[in-house]
Amino acid sequence: QVQLVESGGGLVQAGGSLRLSCAASGSTSSFNPMAWYRQAPGKQRELVAIIDTGGSTNYADSVKGRFTISRDARNTVYLLMNSLKPEDTGVYYCNARQYLRVYWGQGTQVTVSS
Repeated sequence: QVQLVESGGGLVQAGGSLRLSCAASGSTSSFNPMAWYRQAPGKQRELVAIIDTGGSTNYADSVKGRFTISRDARNTVYLLMNSLKPEDTGVYYCNARQYLRVYWGQGTQVTVSS
């Protein structure tokens, strides 16, 4: 059974940094792509960053230049978040696709204080 387990969220002041991790388990095959989404209170879930097995990445305009997504060979994806802003506050979800299935993590809270 595939599971995605996120870690690394927390409370940080504006301008600070956090690194999120998401470890995928339950499968020896690669997940492609892997991504981070976030959901702010009262808003829809939105794509933050995505990475494929070749290392190609894409980012939401609001985080370009501040966030970096990466992954290792063991199906773990990371999100390094620098220069955090209060509007980055939300629950961050890991997402991974394998063949025709989509998997989600349970979410990790990120709160940026002004």
